[in-house]
Amino acid sequence: MAKIVIGLSGGVDSAVAAYLLKKQGHEVIGIFMRNWDSVANNDTMGNKNINDFICPQEVDYNDAVEVAKIIGIPIHRVDFVEEYWKLVFEDFIDEYKKGRTPNPDILCNKYIKFDKLLNYSIDKLKVDFLATGHYAIVKEGTLYRGKDKDKDQSYFLSQLSNKQLSKVIFPLGEMKKVDVRKIALEAKLNVALKKDSTGICFIGERNFSEFLENYIPAMPGNIVDFDSGKIIGNHKGVMYYTIGQSKGLKLGGMPEKYFVVSKDIKNRLINVAPFSKERYLVSNRLIATNLNIISDKFSSSNITAKFRYRQDDSQVVVKVDRILNEVIVDYSDGQTAITPGQQIVFYSGDQCLGGAIINKIYYDNQELKIIF
Repeated sequence: MAKIVIGLSGGVDSAVAAYLLKKQGHEVIGIFMRNWDSVANNDTMGNKNINDFICPQEVDYNDAVEVAKIIGIPIHRVDFVEEYWKLVFEDFIDEYKKGRTPNPDILCNKYIKFDKLLNYSIDKLKVDFLATGHYAIVKEGTLYRGKDKDKDQSYFLSQLSNKQLSKVIFPLGEMKKVDVRKIALEAKLNVALKKDSTGICFIGERNFSEFLENYIPAMPGNIVDFDSGKIIGNHKGVMYYTIGQSKGLKLGGMPEKYFVVSKDIKNRLINVAPFSKERYLVSNRLIATNLNIISDKFSSSNITAKFRYRQDDSQVVVKVDRILNEVIVDYSDGQTAITPGQQIVFYSGDQCLGGAIINKIYYDNQELKIIF
């Protein structure tokens, strides 16, 4: 049996993961992370909970404490607010300032959960492994999709190293979400029917554009028809919109809906086109940087990729430049609204091979200037 720290978030997944580990006879220690301070971080606009008597984070902590009590394990609380700001949130804001669309969940996993928390658990609590409630599978230091394809979270773990993965346990990897709920009910866990958390990693649900205004001042500008160059609306700030977005443009009276084609940061312009011209968003090649490889199968020609979390895999051909730590990816089926700053994640069957950050996008060898 092993000595294991389980990250207790106050949700049902981590609670059941802890319950299963304890039932298996391991020495289990719960730990709750506090990574965000709304007051210290000026998180006011877009935060509907800012004046609540008890914030959602404290509700989650109290739920985690009750879970630990029911299961019969100790629980610790650790504070990584400063680390989260420096390692995750500063990059998040810098990317939005550049007009890109980052994924903070991936950085949070790489630098906070499976670095700061993992090291704290090993160094301070002298444990053998860190466990979490992620739906993914680890075998011999490599990563695989979780059995529940609708809940699989390997996409968000694709920047982890083999060393990190060798010290990680995912008790729910072979399970379906519906069965996790059943176990929680049978074990009479207080969070059995608790709604899953949504929103930004460790920050929660926010009115997103208002939330960004806390850190990136509004810079109003014009919305322009991509073909005619005619001004057809206005916006609060280029950085608040992403490629392919249609919601929130507020272009009333048009014969059809419009979407964002490109963004001009310098001139504060958002270029849009009607849905009938979705071809403007199609690409068939990209270059991605910060390549993280976690399997030697990456050299295989039979590789698929996800360009965003909730989509089916696409067959791709890759060319890796290990000196520049980047990868050229070709996809003959064509993809729409691929966005710089997002993560492309590679697979061979169910094995996750690694991931990289999308940087440039092309159609028939011509770069699409979607941000300029």
